[in-house]
Amino acid sequence: MSAETDGQGRLYLPKELREKYGQKYHIVTYEDKLELIPVADDPLAAVREAAGELRDASVKEIREDIKAEAKDEAKETGGDR
Repeated sequence: MSAETDGQGRLYLPKELREKYGQKYHIVTYEDKLELIPVADDPLAAVREAAGELRDASVKEIREDIKAEAKDEAKETGGDR
């Protein structure tokens, strides 16, 4: 899919994309590209949904999960020493 800006620099997204991803986006710029990141209508609800089972976890449990995940990733990439 491609799109062009109009004379004032506006970019129009097709209806199916707006219906799927919403009306608001963060624009992230890189050296050679840009990325549109959809912004949830209710960002707090989106964070709660993304947190899933961690929502009721203690800080200690979350830290243990992070450490375990980092160890697993290090083993997969050969970074475990």
